[in-house]
Amino acid sequence: MDIANMEHGMVLGTGDLSELALGWATYNGDQMSMYGLNASLPKTLIQVLLRWMAQVCQDDAIREILLDVVATPISPELLPSSEEGGIAQHTEKLVGPYELHDFFLYHFIQNGYSPAKILFAAEKAFDGRYDRATILRWMRVFFQRFFSQQFKRSAMPDGPKVGIISLSPRGDWRMPSDATASLWL
Repeated sequence: MDIANMEHGMVLGTGDLSELALGWATYNGDQMSMYGLNASLPKTLIQVLLRWMAQVCQDDAIREILLDVVATPISPELLPSSEEGGIAQHTEKLVGPYELHDFFLYHFIQNGYSPAKILFAAEKAFDGRYDRATILRWMRVFFQRFFSQQFKRSAMPDGPKVGIISLSPRGDWRMPSDATASLWL
């Protein structure tokens, strides 16, 4: 931020709505910027948009880059590469599938569903892809992280509201940082 200030610029944050919901960011590290461009875009939507951009892009080099980004496993890349040169830290292996978390987030915030109702809806929506135990496991992770990581959202930078859900403490979402998931689970 010092350099941005010296150059009369700004630090743009790349964190998205899914990461904000889970608190999947280092406090005052990648969690902090001067403007959060993706603050109201869930990770699953960003992936769909990148695929669409690749389909309509007329520049082959840019198309390849976009498809490479979508094909790369999601990772904060905080660990050195594996011995084979690949990504050593796969986010979804640690926190669970983003398609589930974005589903939980949408129905919790937008529809006000209880965990029981979200579980019921998820079993129907993901029938054949995830069994009940898997959905329940990642739903517990979602709610525990959602509540325990509110302190990071309380200090988040400004960002646009593009979709119907925002976790900005200055607009749509006000929640005490010491709230607990125990009442929900």
